[in-house]
Parts: sequence; C-alpha cells; structure tokens
Amino acid sequence: MTRSVANEILFYCRPGFEADLSAEVAEKAAAVSEAGYPVTHLDSGFVRFVRAEPGPANDLHRQLPLPSLVFARQSLLAFAPLEALPRDDRLTPILEQIIDSGWSFEALWQEMPDTNEGKALAGLAKALQKPLESLLRKRGALRRKAGGRRLHLFWSAGDKVQVAMSFPGNRSESLGGIHRLRFPREAPSRSTLKLEEAWHAFVPREEWSERLHEGMQAVDLGAAPGGWTYQLVRQGMFVYAIDNGSMDKVLMASGQVEHLHEDGFVWEPPYRLDWLVCDIVDKPMRVIDMIERWLVRRWCHEAVFNLKLPMKQRWHEVERCLSRLEQALAEAGVRSQLQCKQLYHDREEVTVHIRLLK
Repeated sequence: MTRSVANEILFYCRPGFEADLSAEVAEKAAAVSEAGYPVTHLDSGFVRFVRAEPGPANDLHRQLPLPSLVFARQSLLAFAPLEALPRDDRLTPILEQIIDSGWSFEALWQEMPDTNEGKALAGLAKALQKPLESLLRKRGALRRKAGGRRLHLFWSAGDKVQVAMSFPGNRSESLGGIHRLRFPREAPSRSTLKLEEAWHAFVPREEWSERLHEGMQAVDLGAAPGGWTYQLVRQGMFVYAIDNGSMDKVLMASGQVEHLHEDGFVWEPPYRLDWLVCDIVDKPMRVIDMIERWLVRRWCHEAVFNLKLPMKQRWHEVERCLSRLEQALAEAGVRSQLQCKQLYHDREEVTVHIRLLK
C-alpha cells in the first residue's frame, strides 16, 4: 500500500504578509539546498511550501525551525490539501488520509486562518471534534503516547482542509500560533502588549526570575505615553523614560520612572543598564544605527525593539537590517544572540530581541 506522504510545510502568518513569508521561506530553503515553491493567496493568512522533489518534507521542516522564521506563526509538516469534501461526509476522506499516513498522535487541534472567513469556520470545527477524535482512537491514530506529536486540521473553507502534524520543540504551543494576552486596564496604551508578548516569545518562562526582576535598570526610548514603560515597571524595574511627549500620570506616580525630555536617538545612559526597549516610529535602518551604538558600547545587557516596515519588499528590508547589525557586532567582537519575529500584536512591523553573551 502506498502511504500518504507529507511533502509540504504549512505556515500560518498575519494576513497580508504571505508574500513576505514566501520570500523568506524560499530563500532559507534554497540556502539548505532544498528546491520548492510557495503556494498562497493574498490576505489568506497562510503559506504552503511544496518540495519540488517527491518524498517527505521532514528534513526541510527540521532545517527551518520555527524560531528562526520572522513571518511564520506556526510551522507544520503537511499532506496535500483535501478539496471538495462532500458536505454529508467530511470525515471519511480526512480519516483515510490520516490512517494511510501511518502516523499516530496525542492530540487533535483544528485551526483556521486568522481572517473573518476563517473565524466563520469555528462552528464546523467544533461540531466535528468529538466524532473525529472517537474515530481516530478506534483506528489507533489518536493515543496517549505518540512522541508528543500533534495532529492539526487546517480548514481554509467548509469543503477544504489540510491535514498536518507538529513536533515538540519546533512548533507554537498556542492555537493558531497566536499568543493571546489580556490588555491590562491600567496600561497607558495597547502597545504594551507588544513588549509583553516579546518576553513570552524570546525569554523562556523559567528564566524570567533571572532576567526580568525587581531592581533592574531599564530605558524606554520613545516612551510616551508609557505602554512599554508600564511593562518594565510591572516587573519591578526602575526606568529612564526618554521622550519629549507626556507620560501617563499614574505611571509616573509609581516612583520607578524618571522622565527625561530628550531625543531617544542621541541620549546616552549614565551607566550600563539591564534592558533597552524601543518602539520609535522611524526608518528601520535609523533604528538599527542607534541599537548598534548601544550594543557595541555595551550600554545594556538585553534589548527589545521594533522595526517599522515599508509597504513592499518587507522581508528583504528585515534581512538587510539584521545582517547589518550582526555584521557590526561581529566586527566589534560582541557576542550576541539575536531573534526576530512578527508578533501577533505587531502590525506593519517586526520585533527584534538581542541578548549580549559573556
């Protein structure tokens, strides 16, 4: 019997950034000598990358780990989509492809694009969940111990689904690849969620007590009205808030913030700080110039900053900025760990985290 082969990788992304994710994946796949082509549609919220050669995409999936991808929210090893499913029996074709693959799984997640059309499919997925789980258990495809593998059904229409799988250590553990956070009412602006999500994305939770704790010293460049400063204060840090604009009065009453009416691009700290954060709206390369100065001079231990992206060629602009920064740090003999991601709470931007190493 010929088994179904997972010859694709399915990526989720922010709707409108499919071309940027496609360009990124195609370039990185070529760098590891894997030929293939992206399949996507504008504003769909996902990209399929199909290997040019027949055979499973397992090796390529491992060589493109999710944390290394800027525009991907989720990365799944996938089979060819099932289309034109009969509305009176959607389960049989799905079950046949799963059983035919020979894989088994510990859990079933049903997901859909982060679009209005995708959200309308939630009811269908919910109705199919229990019947499908029951059938999979009877056939041995859903069981308690299966190496942590997870089965994903990605619905892009009521009659179109893609069967995929994920593996521990190379996937998002959030449904749809989206880390949802609750907006704190006392925060001065919704931008506060960008920094909170960045910490979840870039700092392992077990290291928060060591790297995000009371008594640390931080700076927020372009701080007003204080959305990112709020997160620093909530961690117990003392903050230099650098901005000519006004800061939130409640935040200033905390006694943990010193507001300096200065230009964030030229301000220099009086001593080495633990954290630098920056959400200034400016050209990406100008922000990179500033961050480079801070890191080469070791004015901070860690930094989180956003790069506002152009309307076109966004992947290439991100690559240009990050390559420039990495080269500058290498030439200065500064060892660092760099990560970059378009977070759920980002819009036309990406978030970069850098940690200087000893």
